[in-house]
Amino acid sequence: MELAGRTALLTGATGGLGRAIAVALAQRGVSLALSGRKLEALEALAAELPGDGHRVFAADLAEPGAAEKLAAEVGAVDILLANAGLPGTGRLPDFSADELSGALRVNLEAPMLLARAMEPGMLAKGSGHMVFVASLSGKSATPLSSVYNATKFGLRGFALGLRADLNPLGVGVSIVSPGTIREAGMYADSGADVLPGLGTGSPQQVADAVVTAIEQNKVELAVAPIQQRLLAHFGLASPGIAVKIASGKAGQKAAANVAAGQKDKR
Repeated sequence: MELAGRTALLTGATGGLGRAIAVALAQRGVSLALSGRKLEALEALAAELPGDGHRVFAADLAEPGAAEKLAAEVGAVDILLANAGLPGTGRLPDFSADELSGALRVNLEAPMLLARAMEPGMLAKGSGHMVFVASLSGKSATPLSSVYNATKFGLRGFALGLRADLNPLGVGVSIVSPGTIREAGMYADSGADVLPGLGTGSPQQVADAVVTAIEQNKVELAVAPIQQRLLAHFGLASPGIAVKIASGKAGQKAAANVAAGQKDKR
């Protein structure tokens, strides 16, 4: 898909990944509907972006009905970028019922509802693209991440199934799966140290992957050093062994640090 002159809805626009994606798309001539929880931050981002026609929509996607309301306010777009996400780290009993509902709603239900709302308009045009920002945690499970793993495994499965439905009809569906990202994401949010030897990716690399996914109609792009991508594929092929390795002392310690640093962000 040629990006110039297109319209796009971007959720989670003011986070580290969202900002990078917004800039990359605006530089290519996309008019953005920016969504996030804080109106002032959205307005500031819109004012900084190149191009014109950018709009802002304050929405807390953890609230019931928020995704449907957002879709109705934004209207038809050429591109849906489901990027918003909530942390889902920690032991399951430590989550309140509201925290569980919020993680499931933001990470999985909202992307599904937004896709449902945007699909008819794209099909009517015979063109469009949806990008779901998942995670390598949607391929391989890690300690203290059962809730997060559930949402990202689910999002990945949903996107692949939706692609099977829509790609033959002219609407692309892509998955962008970041690994450990510096300056954004769970390690940056929590202040925890990355496991030695795994390396990191950058928000700009995620934004570049989003652009490539749309322009080339890619099924799935992982944004991570090769060692992380190999571990994730191994987790898909041999989950029992992969979980055992990940649950070693180093993995448990890293997971505990991430979970502790993200507890107040659920």
